Amino acid sequence: MIPTTAREIRLRSRPAGWPAPENFELCEVPVRQPDEDEVLVRNTHMSVDPYMRGRMSDAKSYVAPFALGEALQGGTVGWVAASRSQIPVGSWVRHDRGWRDYATIATKLAQPIDVNIAPPSAYLGVLGMPGLTAFVGLHDIGGLGPSDVVFISSAAGAVGSIAGQLAKAHGATVIGSAGSDEKVAYLTNELGFDAAFNYKNGRSVDQLRRLAPDGIDLYFDNVGGEQLEAALATLVDHGRIVACGMISQYNETAKAPRNLTAIVRSRLTMRGFIVFDHQARSGDFVREVAPQVKSGRIKFPESIVDGLENAPQAFIDMLRGGKYLGKVIVRLADAEARSPNTSS
Repeated sequence: MIPTTAREIRLRSRPAGWPAPENFELCEVPVRQPDEDEVLVRNTHMSVDPYMRGRMSDAKSYVAPFALGEALQGGTVGWVAASRSQIPVGSWVRHDRGWRDYATIATKLAQPIDVNIAPPSAYLGVLGMPGLTAFVGLHDIGGLGPSDVVFISSAAGAVGSIAGQLAKAHGATVIGSAGSDEKVAYLTNELGFDAAFNYKNGRSVDQLRRLAPDGIDLYFDNVGGEQLEAALATLVDHGRIVACGMISQYNETAKAPRNLTAIVRSRLTMRGFIVFDHQARSGDFVREVAPQVKSGRIKFPESIVDGLENAPQAFIDMLRGGKYLGKVIVRLADAEARSPNTSS
């Protein structure tokens, strides 16, 4: 039964520095039945991602900022509860109207997903934007080769954990960094990284040089800051840097690495990218990665937080790092409580 009202999280105020719970507001709103060529989706899982912090600011960026007093947006999956389109009730879809229990959206915004390949939440991680980010970053931006020594920061996170496994599958030697000894053990024992270190246990440059005495060829940067400095000091001549994200700088005054001269001295290439510019690669990505996910060759660690009301704190904790492993997912509803025309 479809309720008459549901909840959504709105941006109450713009954060100054680190986001805080008071920047968010939980509201109850009417559930709108779909018009022609629309569907009503019962959202079951939503994503919290670092890029959302940028949208909470009104500074100019590659994507429009969130509007004050309106529901936030982000990747989410769910099943169709009502339909006036070619998508039947009970179908699983992915869309970008997260941060709410129910979403009424145009059919063109609803992307069908196959929950017989992987559980619904996987389409927010390994088979979603983080997985595509890892795939594009390694191949299209970084020019990954099978003889490369690859260093990945935030390697136990949503993007890094997939990037490491994809690089290993391509034959590369992979080193990761993470913020706890438990995560370091997970990287080497469960995900197959060749080596990993806890960046809190000493200077990153010293630890990286110990694990890669002959240098690294490719750095997949999710963090910036000290670990970018370490990579600049360790890259071989003509090494490459994939600038995917710099989460250590998102909530503080940005500080440039002190050794940028290495770019000139070692003839390095550093290239940033935004995954939304590479949607044309989605088909290639799914064809390569989905079979490995289904077979279990690629693992996709997830940290599940229950309840829409807990989404703001999950987002804040994700930004601060250390608490979660892999992709952070907020579960909005039991995935089993759905129309029976799906088998998984």
